Amino acid sequence: MSDLLYSDTEEALRDSVRHLFADRCPPESVARAYDPEPRDFASVWWTLAVELGVAGLLVPESLGGAGAGAREAAVVIEEIGRAVAPVPFLSSAVLATVALLHAGDTETVSALAQGELTATLVVPLSTAPGDAAGAVTGGVDGLSGSVTSVAGAAHADVLVVPVAGPDGHELHTVSRTAAGVEVSPLLALDMTRPLADVRFSAVASSRVGPADGALTEALRTGAALLASEQLGIAQWCFQTTLEYAKQRKQFGRAIGSYQAIKHRLADLWFEVSAATAAARYAADTCARGDEDAAVAAAVAQAYCSGVAVHAAEECVQLHGGIGMTWEYPAHLYLKRAKSDQLIFGTAYRHRARLAELVGLPPN
Repeated sequence: MSDLLYSDTEEALRDSVRHLFADRCPPESVARAYDPEPRDFASVWWTLAVELGVAGLLVPESLGGAGAGAREAAVVIEEIGRAVAPVPFLSSAVLATVALLHAGDTETVSALAQGELTATLVVPLSTAPGDAAGAVTGGVDGLSGSVTSVAGAAHADVLVVPVAGPDGHELHTVSRTAAGVEVSPLLALDMTRPLADVRFSAVASSRVGPADGALTEALRTGAALLASEQLGIAQWCFQTTLEYAKQRKQFGRAIGSYQAIKHRLADLWFEVSAATAAARYAADTCARGDEDAAVAAAVAQAYCSGVAVHAAEECVQLHGGIGMTWEYPAHLYLKRAKSDQLIFGTAYRHRARLAELVGLPPN
């Protein structure tokens, strides 16, 4: 049985990432992602990817990566959730990187690991592990078709595209600036994770390899690690609300001393603690390639998404009037949590998948 406690290496990584976000991504800065002309966070991602080396955590050392695994990546994405950081770690360093690795692309993966390029997997962000993907078709004239709600497409250098070909699904790479590629940014609930529709019209591409196994592994890894982002959101919301309840006074006493508030915070503490176990187990089984990895990812997504939303809702409500204001960052966490509920499928979809995996009858 693997140890789910954080190792010294993981804690050191957490400390570095947390200090970076505290310095470069404070809440007032993150809120500018919603401005008419959003702030560019490319320099934050460059520091995270290149100076801290997190872009290559899932890439072998032989390809220029860190040779780490999903546990270390989970620590990074947990801190991304805690800061609601607008960086393309999930779309580039996880989804695109894992898909390309399993499809056999070494050149692009090496460039991604060293922070020279960013990429995104061109599937709707709501695609769950095991779901069919491939609205794009390949022919003699190139790629044609469109895909909606793709994360990070507007700023990625490389588009990793599942293509329905005559011999089955294939994985292709395309430059975002290639002729015939049209990327249309969307107005999303969570503007710290930008979405865009992508259209291909006779676009030249490079074939990488078969897509089915690579796509499944990328989405499964993404779902397992997303639980850690949801955990980071829930932890920030709980800890911030707890500190506020200790300090905020009404009728001459701290609101945290009232029994009704105590009960709500105690219930939330239990939920966050359970989410910690679910998220860590999902990351650990993914890192070890355990046969329980798919089950663990389904359990984590079925549970952690709801906990993140509940924690964010409690954060807004228990802060009272200030929690409703634009200046206070609670709304950033609620938007990210609600958005995360739909990524890689809803909780209902993961419960249904879990039933399939463990052999429960449909009724």
